[in-house]
Amino acid sequence: MEVTNTIGRRKTAVARVYVQSGSGVIVVNNKDYKEYFKTGPLQSKVVQPFAACNLAGNYDVKVNVDGGGITGQAEAIRLAISRALVEINAEHRITLKPLGLLTRNPKMVERKKPGQKKARKRFQFSKR
Repeated sequence: MEVTNTIGRRKTAVARVYVQSGSGVIVVNNKDYKEYFKTGPLQSKVVQPFAACNLAGNYDVKVNVDGGGITGQAEAIRLAISRALVEINAEHRITLKPLGLLTRNPKMVERKKPGQKKARKRFQFSKR
């Protein structure tokens, strides 16, 4: 019973995932994933890699996720699970790659610059 651990990131969320063969239990921060992610779309994002590879119920997943919001956390978990499945069996890459599940989404919040109100918004300009 070998445990595969991978990491996934999205915005400021970081998910550490531990995957091992089992009965399909997914635990996020010591809670069931359906209890942690209340909405259906977020729950489906978490199990999307398993659904794509027809592996639903074959692996137990333990997740430690931190930072960001719930959507970023769900997408970070999705990336980490996809990476773990590829690490377990390289043939899953053929299925997951075209769906974009192995791509790290680089979009982050742009930093606020000095002398400006926000990242791009300036203070009001006064000619006189």
